[in-house]
Amino acid sequence: MRARRFCLQALIVLLPALLASLAFSQEVRVLKGHGYSVAFSPDGRLLASGSGKTIRLLEVSSGEEFRRFEGFGAIQTVSFSPDGRLLASGSESENTVRLWEVSSGRELRRQRLLGHEGKVSSVTFSPDGRLLASGSWNDTIRLWEVSSGNELRILDGHRDIVHSVSFSPDGSILASGASEKTIRLWEVSTGRELRRLEGHENGVNSVTFSPDGRLLASGSYDRTIRLWEVSSGKEVRRFKGHGDVVNSVSFSPDGRLLVSGSRDKTVRLWEVSSGRELRRLEGHRNNVLAVVFSPDGRLLASGSWDRTIRL
Repeated sequence: MRARRFCLQALIVLLPALLASLAFSQEVRVLKGHGYSVAFSPDGRLLASGSGKTIRLLEVSSGEEFRRFEGFGAIQTVSFSPDGRLLASGSESENTVRLWEVSSGRELRRQRLLGHEGKVSSVTFSPDGRLLASGSWNDTIRLWEVSSGNELRILDGHRDIVHSVSFSPDGSILASGASEKTIRLWEVSTGRELRRLEGHENGVNSVTFSPDGRLLASGSYDRTIRLWEVSSGKEVRRFKGHGDVVNSVSFSPDGRLLVSGSRDKTVRLWEVSSGRELRRLEGHRNNVLAVVFSPDGRLLASGSWDRTIRL
């Protein structure tokens, strides 16, 4: 009797975690024909995907195509503005950043952002939507004023390809990760370099702030994910398990989980507080290039070289 009671109590304690694991094991949908970069709209209704010379907007609920933008250089990166009205894209062949009106599909041509002398690898809006940051293969980061398209500042200091840029939740700091194995933190208002985070043994592919802005996660060619304390630059935790390059990392909206996508074809979910791997999601047949949580944290999207997006 005691043994049965103990087993029942243990089941009650473990049930929430078991249910959560089951929820994360369910593949909701496979969207074919795209998937190199992915981004949810702020309301979670749309998913943007860039691949080749097209950007597709997909309805999350149905998987149907809502809108398509075409006719420009190969897309490396896409990002929604905080209000969901604009979409930014970066190209690897034109070296340009473009802005699109989501409701109409119209390119804001007067605001095509020129200046990079290499592939544009990452674009992201500031939390207030007034600024856009772009990272490039010419080792620089540029800050743009969204309303005018004017270049406000060049952040110069990296000595190799800038793969990823990310604003802090309050918009005061910009993080960048580069092939030179470093992460740099910049003061947005002045362009001054605040801190350099070193420790990765190979290039840094992806950087992202936690929702509260206290932590920064980075994914690297060295197959690890590292967690850093923003205020001190101290490495807090290291996540190991991927068998190849980590291409993309993203926090869940509540900051409790971290997701990563890798060249080993897997997506992995990690517990931020412990560094423990919670779940391995398999199904992609090639390099997983991008991973992102939906705004409500219920869905996870992954994009791959196998030209699919999985939800």
